[in-house]
Amino acid sequence: MSNNSNEPKKKSFLSLLFAKCFGGKKTMSVFEEEQMQSPGRTIVKNFKSNKLAMTGLIIFLLMFLTAFIGPLIFKIDLSYSESTQLNVAPGYTLMKYPSALKGNVKEISVGPTFSVGVSNDGTLYTWGKTKITNTLNLANIPDEYQGLDYKRISAGFDHILGLTSDGKVVSWGNDRMKQVTIPAEVQKLNNIIDVIAGYQCSYALTEDGYVYMWGNDSLNDFKEKNDYQGQIEKIAVTGDACIALTYDGQVVYLGKQANAYSSIPELTGKVVDISATASTFAAVTEDGTVKVWGNITHNEDQIPETSSKIVSIKGGRYHYTAIKEDGDLIAWGDDTFKQTQVPSSVNKGEVSELYTGYYQNYAVMSDGSIKTWGLKGYLLGTDDLGRDILVRLINGAKMTMTIGAVSVIISTCLGVIIGGISGFFGGKVDLLLQRLTEIVSSLPFIPFCMILSSLIGNKISENQRIALIMMILGLLSWPSLSRLVRAQVLAEREKEFVTAARAMGVKEFVIVFKHVVPNIVSVIIVSATLDFASCMLTESTLSYLGFGVSPPQPTWGNMLYGSNNSIVIQSYWWRWVYASIALGVCTICINLVGDGLRDAMDPKSNKR
Repeated sequence: MSNNSNEPKKKSFLSLLFAKCFGGKKTMSVFEEEQMQSPGRTIVKNFKSNKLAMTGLIIFLLMFLTAFIGPLIFKIDLSYSESTQLNVAPGYTLMKYPSALKGNVKEISVGPTFSVGVSNDGTLYTWGKTKITNTLNLANIPDEYQGLDYKRISAGFDHILGLTSDGKVVSWGNDRMKQVTIPAEVQKLNNIIDVIAGYQCSYALTEDGYVYMWGNDSLNDFKEKNDYQGQIEKIAVTGDACIALTYDGQVVYLGKQANAYSSIPELTGKVVDISATASTFAAVTEDGTVKVWGNITHNEDQIPETSSKIVSIKGGRYHYTAIKEDGDLIAWGDDTFKQTQVPSSVNKGEVSELYTGYYQNYAVMSDGSIKTWGLKGYLLGTDDLGRDILVRLINGAKMTMTIGAVSVIISTCLGVIIGGISGFFGGKVDLLLQRLTEIVSSLPFIPFCMILSSLIGNKISENQRIALIMMILGLLSWPSLSRLVRAQVLAEREKEFVTAARAMGVKEFVIVFKHVVPNIVSVIIVSATLDFASCMLTESTLSYLGFGVSPPQPTWGNMLYGSNNSIVIQSYWWRWVYASIALGVCTICINLVGDGLRDAMDPKSNKR
């Protein structure tokens, strides 16, 4: 029987891969090392033995692929902004409801970045991004509000209303426009049957058909002494208006102004339900017909065909979700966050209750489980216009790297041509070209770009501005490479192969660019690699100073420029940390690759 302890252990695939990429330089015998190897193979072998350089190369390649493949997946809309999603912290917690609500939900209401729910025993829960200011957090529910018998809960833009079974209203949140301060006349009422928290305002509906509104009455068009008071069964509110469903099934407008909301379409038959998004209203008649009107911006009126009639409707920010007669759900409108894509598991089960708001949907099933779909959150958070930082970071990477790459190509071509001609021909040509190099080198680079950008201003388009930045970076970055190439050419032109080429009658320009320059290509590659990182940093510096690529087109530089104030740095760290890390890691990796190439191409580094 063989002794298994003496047998070599098999290595795993990962260990073999690691050894292949980072195993260091293989120790060879003198005879193996003296064998002829091509320069390319020697360079690759030396580079692979440099663990830092290989790590930098792999990370950079991953970032490069992400920058150019990522925008195909994370497509950017440069015109997008959303006032309800400003400065949302990173994380996928917007629909992460407490487990205590499973099988115990009495009602759920959805806010812009938070939700509130109440259990059957009267316990209030909030989840999502509940911190709406530096000092105000909606998760801080007053203790006296817990344990009450709630029959209605409503989440507004930045405050929450609750209605108890005895008709009393409770509220907490932002009270800047007095939307939380309940008027004395409302406090005296004991017959309130519904409350709605809107945008900087609150509404209450009484059992005898009267509607009360308090908060920002200058932004919200509402006429308290309207002709329909005492006849109202239900109300629906947008961001700035209110409609009502009367006892006799008619839809009426409760505002003072004539606008798109007051132009109620002709509705055939009795209306059984009404709802609203941020800028539209919808009504469902008894025969299942749905009419949408108002300021339609996100296809809210594109109602899909259905074999079963709609009996109830709920509105989000820019979408509607409706319940059909057969119990299935259907949704339409804005689908930015897949809020209209009802999961098949929802329609396969039996929906007991549907709660819709802003960008989220909650369906409570007959077995007590809760199904959710819509906006879960943002991996890297949002900026001051509600834009997804992950999307802008990936698309900004593409722009930053493109500008850096094109600038390096321009500067490398100029540096090789001017340096090669200057070093090979010498004399007056060398003197003239070196004076030109000194003039360009003496230009104050960043101030020059800033002055040029200020002079041009908005006279050119954004694409022309980007092209101009690439040209400026390329035209002003070549002197250092030119001098390096000149020094190498001066050494190469004295060698025998140049003398032989001249003796054979080869033209001098051919000698320079076909015979001399290929011998110094290693120096050019290393310099171009390091210049790539420098051009990326310069572009980011210009954008950070406000003279580079202009928003909304993202680059890493102008993302940092948008975070250049103390409030953002202290309160919204995610707006500058990720862009800084991406730029820093990318630059460091490129420099590591450049240093690794320089060491690999230097014969002196290939020592025994």
